[in-house]
Amino acid sequence: MRIRSVILLTALAFLPLFGEPFNAIQRKWWAIQPVTAPGLPALDAAGQKWVRNEIDHFIYDKLKSKSIQPAAAASRQVFLRRVTLDLTGLPPTPAEAQAFLSDNKPGAEERLVDRLLANPRYGERWGRHWLDVVRYADSDGFKQDETRPNMWRYRDWVIQSWNEDKPFNRFIKEQIAADELYPGDTKALPGLGYLRLFEDEFNQANIHLRRQELLNDTTDNTAFAFMGITLGCARCHDHKFDPLLHKDYYRLQAFFANMKIDDEATTASAREVAEYKAQMAKYREAAKPILDKLEALASGPRAAYRHEYTVRFPEEVQTVIGKAAAVRTPLDWQIYHKAITQVDVPDSEVISKRGSATAKANYKALLAELDAYKALLPKPLPTLQIMRDQAIDAPSTHVLKAGAYEAPLEEVQPGGLSILDPAPAVIRPLPELNSSGRRTALANMLADANNPLTTRVIVNRVWQGHFGRGIAGTPNDFGLMGERPSHRELLDYLTKTFTTTDGWSIKKLHRRIVLSATYAQASDFREEAAAIDSDNKLLWRYPRRRLESEAIRDSMLAVSGLLDPTMGGPGVFPRVPEGTEIQEGRHWRKSRGPEDEYRASVYIFARRLVRYPMLQSFDTPLAFESCGRRQETVTADQALEMMNGEAAANFARALARRVANDAGQSNEALVERAFRLTLGRAPSGAEMVRSREFLTKQSSLDDLCLALLSSSEFLYID
Repeated sequence: MRIRSVILLTALAFLPLFGEPFNAIQRKWWAIQPVTAPGLPALDAAGQKWVRNEIDHFIYDKLKSKSIQPAAAASRQVFLRRVTLDLTGLPPTPAEAQAFLSDNKPGAEERLVDRLLANPRYGERWGRHWLDVVRYADSDGFKQDETRPNMWRYRDWVIQSWNEDKPFNRFIKEQIAADELYPGDTKALPGLGYLRLFEDEFNQANIHLRRQELLNDTTDNTAFAFMGITLGCARCHDHKFDPLLHKDYYRLQAFFANMKIDDEATTASAREVAEYKAQMAKYREAAKPILDKLEALASGPRAAYRHEYTVRFPEEVQTVIGKAAAVRTPLDWQIYHKAITQVDVPDSEVISKRGSATAKANYKALLAELDAYKALLPKPLPTLQIMRDQAIDAPSTHVLKAGAYEAPLEEVQPGGLSILDPAPAVIRPLPELNSSGRRTALANMLADANNPLTTRVIVNRVWQGHFGRGIAGTPNDFGLMGERPSHRELLDYLTKTFTTTDGWSIKKLHRRIVLSATYAQASDFREEAAAIDSDNKLLWRYPRRRLESEAIRDSMLAVSGLLDPTMGGPGVFPRVPEGTEIQEGRHWRKSRGPEDEYRASVYIFARRLVRYPMLQSFDTPLAFESCGRRQETVTADQALEMMNGEAAANFARALARRVANDAGQSNEALVERAFRLTLGRAPSGAEMVRSREFLTKQSSLDDLCLALLSSSEFLYID
């Protein structure tokens, strides 16, 4: 009887009482507790000798509690390669290695780290981590997977933001509400591309369903990326494990309810826009006779096309399209904006699909006549793909029964998690911008230094980037089903320091981490430590891990001398293996040559359904949802990609040419140079003997170079 009573009382402890939605235990959820900076743990004599900065106090304290000693420091050579790969995604050059290894003055490591953080490759490396989190892609997804031709401007904005060390709170705000918070700042505007990264079945006839899917996608990803919670589990009901209410999902979604697609936004100045319009007016005036003929030719097919594509919509959508503008509701306008792009299409598409043979011929002839006026056309303005509010008034948001848009329940106002603040957000409309102000409220809420989720989440992500695992091992799930932090006090200390002392500077956070004794440890395995902490969660050694796919390819390009340092611009299309699906303009464009082949991997066109095969083999995510932590698989196709892939073979041949050009012609000189370029060190005696014998028998420097590029030492951060 007593046992049954204890079980009953324990169960009741998890239930809300007297109408209160959360019980005492739920309110103790670690991730929502205020962030406070704990004091540094005391050290014994051995600890005082080992530590280099505050991080080490916390790590040493946990190790000591388990009777584990930290590892000895890695050699300077290993540290150089580790931190260079970590911060730039590229191995150190022989010249960089020589400069660091010969620098015996105090502060050599600090100078090295500062140089690496100032390297533009840093933004490419760490910007890629963020692009994983926000599921960046250059295409829509779904069956058509149509190209988004200007999505790359968001990718470039991310890279530039990391290189500039933009304070992370400003980084958040520009992605959520750059147009509202920083009107006129054209450098901030591309950040709104974040809100355009949803998958989109653009030709979906059920516009209400399409709208709801876009809102769901944005809501889910915002919760993952900025808050580290699985709020999507509350789309249909209260979260089964975490104190997240069904209505919380729609409170967050309400911040986005007023958005519409804007694929014509520009970063041009007001003067440039005015000049563009003036020149376009001159062009239209000069070309008016031809343009009038084109209009007369297209008007009939256009009307037929418009009718055909309107009647395919459900009746309620057809009604919205036919309504007078003055009587459309905010929701009507949302439906209209999403539907009209399927009805009003370029005349070239209308003629192609609905024009007669005669009309097509005449249209082609008129376009040829129009070419005579090309010189009058203004230079196109730089165009963005973003989201912004359609007007001041927003459609209402309702809790949806079982997540179904056809089953609305009570209306909700924009707000955060009820367990943090049950009150609706304070919204201040922005009539001067014709915007609701909702996203401004959300941006300020997410970027608040007192937000316990946003602040902890980004610090945890940066830590993960350096050690392969966050202090909390599930970076997108700080809830009950996620991993509890291994060093909770350290996470809070770093978070508080990040938002106060360091002013939200990511680079300062990097610097603290990589200059710690914890980071500088050797990666050697120790059986006695592993017996106590088999997963190395307490960090008794540096966790050796494989490079990400982009860093593998970029490192191969770098050591072979092929890497093109050009930054930014539209995505490139390196050659793909024969048999990969290629469809011009939709799937994978044919390579244009070196300008496509040798750019850094972050600039490879990111198509959702067809990723560059070499990157996909090494676990690049497909951007269907937020990727907080990549898988690290070991599969047969990885070995085949390295042994038989055209790209790897091409890099090995280029490396062999570089080795032969730089070194003497003796086999010993070739081996020495190949090892220094790829692994950053001289070969051991045994390696020299085996390599020299290989060259004697095989007579193939290409194969030796390919073997080095495929080696674990090259592919892993030690």
